[in-house]
Amino acid sequence: MPASASANIGVVGLAVMGSNLARNLASREGNTVAVFNRSPERTRTLTSEHPEAGFVASEGYDDFVASLAKPRTAIIMVQAGKGTDAVISELVARFEPGDIIVDGGNANFHDTIRREGEIAPTGIHFVGTGISGGEEGALNGPSIMPGGSAESYETLGPILASIAAIAEGEPCVTHVGTDGAGHFVKMVHNGIEYADMQLIAEAYDLIRQGTGKSPAEIADIFAEWNTGELESYLIEITAEVLRQTDASTGRPLVDVILDEAGAKGTGAWTVQNALDLGVPTSGIAEAVFARSLSSKRAQREAASDLPGPAQAWTVADGDADAFIEDVRLALYASKIIAYSQGFDEIIAGAEQYGWDVKKGDIAKIWRAGCIIRARFLNRIADAYADDPALVALVVAPYFRDAVAGAQEAWRRVVAIAAQSGIPTPAFSSSLAYYDGLRAQRLPAALIQGQRDFFGAHTYKRIDKEGVFHTLWSGDHSEIETTPSSH
Repeated sequence: MPASASANIGVVGLAVMGSNLARNLASREGNTVAVFNRSPERTRTLTSEHPEAGFVASEGYDDFVASLAKPRTAIIMVQAGKGTDAVISELVARFEPGDIIVDGGNANFHDTIRREGEIAPTGIHFVGTGISGGEEGALNGPSIMPGGSAESYETLGPILASIAAIAEGEPCVTHVGTDGAGHFVKMVHNGIEYADMQLIAEAYDLIRQGTGKSPAEIADIFAEWNTGELESYLIEITAEVLRQTDASTGRPLVDVILDEAGAKGTGAWTVQNALDLGVPTSGIAEAVFARSLSSKRAQREAASDLPGPAQAWTVADGDADAFIEDVRLALYASKIIAYSQGFDEIIAGAEQYGWDVKKGDIAKIWRAGCIIRARFLNRIADAYADDPALVALVVAPYFRDAVAGAQEAWRRVVAIAAQSGIPTPAFSSSLAYYDGLRAQRLPAALIQGQRDFFGAHTYKRIDKEGVFHTLWSGDHSEIETTPSSH
């Protein structure tokens, strides 16, 4: 039983992420960490294996709460959903006004908004917080995206800064915005992560099918790419995965892993909320759908003998280096589109929910600790510093020039993939989005005409103000009308 209220921070939920976060907190000067888990065995294991941490351990909620100094601050690291609600209920029953409950799990931001609204009347602060970096990040320094009130951040901010990853001397944490802002931004981070991983997988597949190079040889290519503008955590680990040999078969590990990609929902949430917000995130959506398609084993087997290109395609020996460079450029251009779409969604979400999200700060806290950390996040921060009202990331001078320099290679890669029957949904959709964005005129005019024909949905004209409808079932004359609600 704790002797006194000596801990400035507590952690509830001691699975791998919670345990590593507690150890990270305990390793930082000034922190004393209280720990609690529903099953006491896990608490005992953590404290016995890491006596150096000086954990204040409890086996019941009453003792855990008593061990926390005021204002009490506790981070919940349990499974999202009912488990989180159960822990919140226990803490709310024991906490007092001014105390802080932090949800560090992958919660749906709508749930965070609901929970904050339910808890606010008690005077207790509820802070939905995105934490990225996986098990290693939790232990050594994650990227942290807290929401909640400005008042709660005065207490919580220094604690989170003490454990966050450091990029160029700055802790990778910022107060994202109120209520669900932190979990919203973490959701979009994960959506970008889906797109980035799919693009890398497509690049690997193109090089392997086009050149016949082995996974180990392609690992060397990715390692080389990681020294330039594509430098990132995901490119780095891709090279490691491709170099790995399976101990039991002697084959490349990538060749014995079942080609069905799992997902935990945040990518789908990103796309669903983008649809609700009216923001095109086609690269992220295609990455999510590609994982879904990979898991449709029965359908894929049934369709395996469907006709494809009449002749298999490979790159001529002398052209391999040029093709690989085209793939690199296509990957970089598509990656820029993924981030541009992701930031579009963050901007739209902030406007919809009344959050003061500073885009450049988000880019900065993603520079270290998180899964999508990459060299060019500094370029994103610079772009928003130069123009806080930037209408789209891809039109910022640096990114405009980067895509301009890559677009011919990008087009060649997408064309070759289509002609060869190699699926590149993320490359292709990203290019289509780019061309749609830059188009002087889109065929949406025809769609609006169709909508007016079958549903009297009305349309606007390019040559005069007002809203119009053609009497399609009458004499085809045009009348001015009020906008349709459909």
